[in-house]
Amino acid sequence: MPSDRSSLDALKNIIAEVDLILETTPGLPQNRTGRSRELLRTALAITKDLISENRKATKSHAAALGHKGGSSIAEKRGSDYFRELAKKRKTHGGGRPKKT
Repeated sequence: MPSDRSSLDALKNIIAEVDLILETTPGLPQNRTGRSRELLRTALAITKDLISENRKATKSHAAALGHKGGSSIAEKRGSDYFRELAKKRKTHGGGRPKKT
C-alpha cells in the first residue's frame, strides 16, 4: 500500500486518467462502462481521503514542538503574560524614528 504523498498523488492521477479514457470511449455492452466509471470514482474518492489522512498524520517536528511549547509557557507564566504580549503588539510605538 503506498503511503507517501507522491505515490498517492500518482495513484490519483492514474485513476483520473483511466476515468477520462472510459468517458471518451464508446459504451460497452451490459452497462460495463457506467459501472467501471462508478468504481473509478469510488477509488478516486478513497485515494483523496488517503491523501488527506496522510497530510494530517505527517506533522512536522517543529509543529509538534511549537504546540508543546505554547502550553508549557502558559503553565509557567500564566495568562497575564499573553495579555501583556498582545498589549505590546497593539501599540505601534516601535521602529526607526522619522527624519526631521
